[in-house]
Amino acid sequence: MAPRTTADLVTPALVVDGAAFDFNVAAMTAALPGARLRPHVKAHKSTAIAKRQHAAGHTNFTCATVREVEMMAAAGLGDDLLLANEVVDATRLGKVVASGARVTIAVDSSETVAAAAAGGVRECVIDVNVGLPRCGIAPDRAGALADEARAAGLTVRGVMGYEGHVVGNPDRQARIAQCETAMELLLAAHADVGGDLVSAGGTGTYDINTWANEIQAGSYALMDTAYDKLELPFRQALFVLSTVVSVSDGFAVCDAGLKSLGMDHGNPSLDPAVGDVWFCSDEHITYGPKAAAKFGDRIRVTPAHVDPTVAYHDTMWVVDGDTIVDQFPVDMRGW
Repeated sequence: MAPRTTADLVTPALVVDGAAFDFNVAAMTAALPGARLRPHVKAHKSTAIAKRQHAAGHTNFTCATVREVEMMAAAGLGDDLLLANEVVDATRLGKVVASGARVTIAVDSSETVAAAAAGGVRECVIDVNVGLPRCGIAPDRAGALADEARAAGLTVRGVMGYEGHVVGNPDRQARIAQCETAMELLLAAHADVGGDLVSAGGTGTYDINTWANEIQAGSYALMDTAYDKLELPFRQALFVLSTVVSVSDGFAVCDAGLKSLGMDHGNPSLDPAVGDVWFCSDEHITYGPKAAAKFGDRIRVTPAHVDPTVAYHDTMWVVDGDTIVDQFPVDMRGW
């Protein structure tokens, strides 16, 4: 029997506050309507959520993995998919192109250009290092790589550069200045590369990055405590539902831990009225309760980083209070 309330769920389980989720999608759509937003599906890894974003007017999407591209196309969401990462073998992507989907791939070297062309991908963007540093070619070499890509038979749609070192800066004025510096590099590269696309940005710079003509935000739909520190106009929608399994003098333990939460941005949080997280281990969170904790209590844990948290689970349960009203399968997990 399908679960009807959160009491029916085996914990740890992902739950999504449906009202907060709807608010976030509407708020971002108002700020960045249509093609101004290219939602990044790596944050939620769910074609069900992507369909909600598509219904809100966003028909172009950003993907992080080949599997995400495959699953989006299979779900009928292949109007314009950007794989914002380099690959060694683009054969699977070529099959997606052959099926009728539009796939653009990021390239930053002669090798990735050759891989795209050999795999059957027809379009690319030049990935530019704007200071993260991660993937991406130096801005002053981007034009030459674009020429190389065109010579290999690829259509170069423009440039991409992710200011990932900027998006989480809690100082808004510093975030603005750093974003401008990063985008100056990207625009210089674009002047040499050409093409229609200047693709960049994330949830932390969605309203700051006015230089890019499309923003690759993703976390806004569900949110986490890292982005909450930036005081963005989005609501926390995603939680890990956990059960209290042990109560001792001065502390309690629930059954969520490292294997159900992304921890690279630090510890998760609890509602201040519930308690303070002390530490996390593989399957447990030890916390200091603010009110009397009881064996079997269900509590909501707020993750610090949404993307890896979602990837640990296979389903997100959409709730209205404690009533389950829908589910978002995490069907784009894996590679």
